[in-house]
Amino acid sequence: MSCCYIFGGSGGNQASTATCTWHASYNGPVPQSLNADLHCHSVVSDGTLTPEQLAARAHANGVQLWALTDHDEIGGQHRAAAAAHALGMDYLTGTEISVTFANTTVHIVGLGFDADDARLAQGLAATRGGRGERAREIARQLAQAGIAGTYEGALCYVENPELISRTHFARYLVETGVCRDMGEVFRKYLTEGKPGYVPHRWATLGHAVRWIRDAGGVAVIAHPARYRFTANEEYALFSEFRQHGGQGVEVVTGSHTSAEYRTYAAMAQEFSLAASRGSDFHSPYESHTDIGTLPDLPAHLTPVWELLDHQILRAPQRPVAV
Repeated sequence: MSCCYIFGGSGGNQASTATCTWHASYNGPVPQSLNADLHCHSVVSDGTLTPEQLAARAHANGVQLWALTDHDEIGGQHRAAAAAHALGMDYLTGTEISVTFANTTVHIVGLGFDADDARLAQGLAATRGGRGERAREIARQLAQAGIAGTYEGALCYVENPELISRTHFARYLVETGVCRDMGEVFRKYLTEGKPGYVPHRWATLGHAVRWIRDAGGVAVIAHPARYRFTANEEYALFSEFRQHGGQGVEVVTGSHTSAEYRTYAAMAQEFSLAASRGSDFHSPYESHTDIGTLPDLPAHLTPVWELLDHQILRAPQRPVAV
């Protein structure tokens, strides 16, 4: 089994996407304690760095196992894997799928899937499909609130117009001085009940988990503390996720507190889920947690990478100088 890449450019970090077969090279189990960052975003969705820049930042921060998890998109996977391998990092394919559960947008991270799987690609394309219409409605509502030109402004921050999101509107409103920072934009304009909030119906939980599993991957509930569910709603989410075949939950992630690490460590044990670790890094200027700088997973949990030994795309072995 092999994964082949063709490199070009003077720096050697740009990868051709011409040919890549998505199989892992298995060299034995991955240790439980390692610097794995399995949740971050590039310019392919709503991050500000390219896959190559993210790989370099992860490597500089000591990451050993990395996954790029752009929203509802896998177009950066070939570039990310190639950049990781050029720097000697192991790689897992990744994406973050938006689903609707209990009238709330929930994110499901997929790891270790075949990035050339047609059904996964079709499902993600369908999930992306409504973003453009939603963005135009956000702009219309913001115009009614006295802020004109936001759709065109947000597009300036988007590499792929299919993936225009509230984050891109927020960047434009900060850049133009409407708000001081991203948090203020969301508080004043882009959360439920505010003038620029437009809900969107995403994929179902069952569909998202099935796309990931059918492509050979593992599904993980992303940053569960962010959803602010009631205890009953959260129990329903974890129960239904498990019934659909979900296998992991982010315990250590950029938006969790140390108390929330403990809460979701207990939930992982209760529902027999593996634990994942990921910064949810988007930008050096916006993210509270840098890529690769999280604390270790609690020692009593099963790391999600133990379920993914055979899906890890391992960096080529480099000859040792003698």
